[in-house]
Amino acid sequence: MKKIELAHAEQRRKTLPLMSKISAINGNAAQYPLPSWSDTAAKRAILDFVARVTNDAGPDFVPVGERIATFDNDGTLWCERPIQFQLFFALDRLAQIAEHLPQIRMQQPFKAFLEGDLKTLATFAKREAFEFVFATHAGMTPEEFSKAARKWLGAAKHPLFGRLFTECVYRPQIELLNYLRANGFKTFIVTGGGIEFVRCFAEKAYGIPPEQVVGSSNKTKVSMCDGEPVLFKLAELNSFDDREEKVNNIHLHIGRRPILAFGNSDGDLAMMRYAVTGKGKRLALVLHHDDAEREFAYDRDFRLSPLAEALDRASEYGFSVVSMKRDWKSVFDSGD
Repeated sequence: MKKIELAHAEQRRKTLPLMSKISAINGNAAQYPLPSWSDTAAKRAILDFVARVTNDAGPDFVPVGERIATFDNDGTLWCERPIQFQLFFALDRLAQIAEHLPQIRMQQPFKAFLEGDLKTLATFAKREAFEFVFATHAGMTPEEFSKAARKWLGAAKHPLFGRLFTECVYRPQIELLNYLRANGFKTFIVTGGGIEFVRCFAEKAYGIPPEQVVGSSNKTKVSMCDGEPVLFKLAELNSFDDREEKVNNIHLHIGRRPILAFGNSDGDLAMMRYAVTGKGKRLALVLHHDDAEREFAYDRDFRLSPLAEALDRASEYGFSVVSMKRDWKSVFDSGD
C-alpha cells in the first residue's frame, strides 16, 4: 500500500510542473490574448465576439456547452503548399507499393507522385488527390497506420522551409485556440485531410484530442485474427470531408452547430455558412494567404484548395477575412 502511495506521489510530482505550465498558458491567453495578431479589425472582431458570448449578463451570452468552434486544418492551422502534407506522406507509402507493382509507375496520379512532379499534382482536384492517398493506405490496421504516420511526422521536413512539417503550424492560430479554450470553448478540427493522419499530431500541435478531430476516412473491414476483431483499412473512400460534407459530419460527429468557424478555402464555405446562419451571435473567419514573403500568396489559383467564392462574397455572407500579411505579426514560431 505504501509503495502505491509513493508511486502516486511521484506521479503528482512529475505532473505538477506540466499542469502549472498549462495553467500559465491558459492564464496568459485570457489576460493577454492573441499577441501574434496585429491590432486590426480581424483581431477586434474575435475579441468582441468572445466578450459578448461569455458575458452572462449580456444578450449574446452562450452557455459553455454550446461554445463550439470548428477549424479547418490544411491552410488554416498549418501550411498546405506546395501540396497538402498528407500527400507527401502518401508518396513514401507509394514508393513501397511500387517495388511490388512497378506498372503503376506509368499511371497518373501515381507517376506524378513517384517523380515528385508537384506541378502536375497541383492540377488535380482535391477529391481526386485524396482518393489516391487513401488507396495507398489500404491493408493497414489503424495501429500500423498511426505508427507509420508518427514516425514520418517525426522526421519529414517541408521541401521549401526546411523545417519539420509539424513546425509549420501557425503561431497566431495556436494562440487563438488557447484563447478560445480559456474562455470555455470546445475546439474541433473539421478537415478534408485524413482523420487518422491528423489525429496523430493534433493533440500535441494544437491541444485538440483525437475525439475532437473530424475528417475524411477510408472504409474499414473487421476481420477475426486469433480470436480478436481487427480493423483493416480498405482502398475505398468512406467520407470525403469537404464542402457540404463538412456540415453533414459536424452534425454526425459533434451534434451541435458551431458558433465560430475558421477556414481558408471554398471547401470550408458550407461549414462557415452553417456557423453564421444559426441563431444568436456568430463568427466565421476566412484566412487569406497573401504573404509571399513569409509563407505563400494564393487563392483561386490553387486548384487543390481554391479560395474564390468565400473571398469574393465574404461581406455578403458575413465572414471576416483574415489577411496573413496584414493581420498576423508572425506566421510560424520562429524564422518568419
